[in-house]
Amino acid sequence: MPRLALYALVVCVLSVAAAVVSFAQGMWLGIVWVLLAGLSSNMTWYYARRAKVLRQRDEAASAGH
Repeated sequence: MPRLALYALVVCVLSVAAAVVSFAQGMWLGIVWVLLAGLSSNMTWYYARRAKVLRQRDEAASAGH
């Protein structure tokens, strides 16, 4: 997994945990953590998919030569 995807995944997991704690304590600030979790989740998916596509492209280019 690419480093940026891994960092985004860690941020996603931590923000979900922070959202759970915030809502458990009755604070509505948890909404911000949920939004951050959604953003970091999308970033994880993007960077992981991008690395997969680039790897497939490189393999196809090296197989063609």
